Amino acid sequence: MRRREFIALLGATSAAWPLAARAQQQGERMRSIGVLSGVSASNTDSQQRYGAFLEKLRQLGWIDGRNIRVDSRWGEVRKNAAELVALAPDVIVAVGGTSVQTLVELTSTIPIVFTIVQDPVGAGFVASLSEPGGNATGFMLFEYSLAGKWLELLKEIAPAVTRAGVVREQFFPSGIGQFAVIQSVSQSVGVEVVPIGAGDKDEIERGIAAFARVANRGLIVTAGPKSQDASDLIVSLAAKYKLPTVYVERHFVAAGGLISYGPNYADEERQAATYVDRILKGAKPADLPVQAPTKYELVVNLKTAKALGLSVPQSILSRADEVIE
Repeated sequence: MRRREFIALLGATSAAWPLAARAQQQGERMRSIGVLSGVSASNTDSQQRYGAFLEKLRQLGWIDGRNIRVDSRWGEVRKNAAELVALAPDVIVAVGGTSVQTLVELTSTIPIVFTIVQDPVGAGFVASLSEPGGNATGFMLFEYSLAGKWLELLKEIAPAVTRAGVVREQFFPSGIGQFAVIQSVSQSVGVEVVPIGAGDKDEIERGIAAFARVANRGLIVTAGPKSQDASDLIVSLAAKYKLPTVYVERHFVAAGGLISYGPNYADEERQAATYVDRILKGAKPADLPVQAPTKYELVVNLKTAKALGLSVPQSILSRADEVIE
């Protein structure tokens, strides 16, 4: 072969490589992902976590509209779960225990990756944390023992508190479990605990208003979709009635709440994206262990503390991951 002919052939072959790669990509099946959350789509914090999930997927090479299609559903869980299952996606991401419970009742074949779930073993979603065994796996919200630390933290930042109202969803296992742990440590810290229902915003408002009539009181807001949806209301009520309040998540404190201690929810969504990536590449949920958070964040709002007449002790400031002034 002459040198000129060889160079021409090499150039033609090189030019064909990207065309072949594009053809292969175009021939690949578009993968589908469902996302189910019981929180309203108008919840800003939930949308930020959803954005963190999509961004991590992009970093892993999965881009919505290019090689994956993401169908998200918010709010009404049962109706939306049925719609997603009918779409038969490759995997469904379930945010919160109610979402997971509904999905496992509807399908035993579609892989499910859950986040912000309190007790997946106790709820029957998985056989064990190390060996889930079924079509669901994911990331725990936290261990129940964390709930006891909220009461200790309330007493530490507001030593005068002798009664704590606990905003919790009384008809959900996670709400019952969190309250039980808080109640179990109440005697040791010298604080009486009173449950406040979180069925809806009206119940929350009535409950906090009634509780605020007693002296030396404070609040603990436990994890749950109802308290998430009512976050602005709860923060405003805590300010109105001058209630020192401990929250489970940073965004409450950023909105004017006093202090929070809990996992980084956005980080859980990023981790969920890594499990989705592995499942799309062939992994089975049964072989992916359920993981618990490895880090918890302490956030305190000094402006709110000042408005409540509280002096934040150095023991808290030295441990804080973030101080909002």
